[in-house]
Amino acid sequence: MLTAKFCDHLPLYRQSDIYARAGVTLERSSLADWVGQVFALLRPLIDALERHVMQGDRLYADDTTVPVLAPGTGKTKTGRLWAYLRDERPYGGTGPPAVRYCYSPDRRSQHPRAHLASFRGVLQADGYSGFDGLYTDGHIAEAACWAHVRRNFHDIHVVAKQSPLAGEALERIAEPDAVEAQITGKPPDLRRRMCQAEARPRLERMHAWFTASLRRISGRGDIAGAIRYALARWPALTRYLDDGTVAIDNKAVERAIRPLVLGERTGSLPVQTQAASMPPRSTA
Repeated sequence: MLTAKFCDHLPLYRQSDIYARAGVTLERSSLADWVGQVFALLRPLIDALERHVMQGDRLYADDTTVPVLAPGTGKTKTGRLWAYLRDERPYGGTGPPAVRYCYSPDRRSQHPRAHLASFRGVLQADGYSGFDGLYTDGHIAEAACWAHVRRNFHDIHVVAKQSPLAGEALERIAEPDAVEAQITGKPPDLRRRMCQAEARPRLERMHAWFTASLRRISGRGDIAGAIRYALARWPALTRYLDDGTVAIDNKAVERAIRPLVLGERTGSLPVQTQAASMPPRSTA
């Protein structure tokens, strides 16, 4: 039942119907009770995984919406699921990769602050302002995500029917991406040397081109907004040049969130939070 729910994204009401066709009566309330009991049994494992993830000194972070059943209303409300990924494979590290998922009823900044209270190191995330307060005391250093920068220009390029400026931005962003593809999985020292030699000159030229382009175009346009997004985060976007343990983007954690999005589309996630009396703080 748990494999069907969490791996195959079959919500409990659908499983109840499937069992009923086979002549087995299993009420959804009984299945929900089982889910809650399993969460209690797995709590030591969840806590151990949480400790492992938070003990890393490099984390990827992202979040997504999740529909949550509102008891008594017959409707759903929108909660958030946060993913914190420890993955040392991009720089040849030996720590086992693991992801911690955290639920919150909204996206207020107090939630990532609580989730990451014990973390010390580099956090790679998107430009969500709720993360900003994490970097003020120096315990956590910010690394931004080039995939989000690229996505801004890609969306403009698609909508604007081959926008020349957006197209050139995509070509320039592809250059450091190509360097990263060559060094993924390599030791940190080699990664840093390659980034210094190959990626840094390209990014310096890109910064000059962004700055010059911003002076030539309307400040109210989408292109200007995409350029300002990149320039405002430039130190965080280029942190990986000087640190071989930092990746160019946080696509790894986006891949970790993808199964959750699939569960949302198939209708299994709203039942998940109803099934457990207390939403899980983390899970493998």
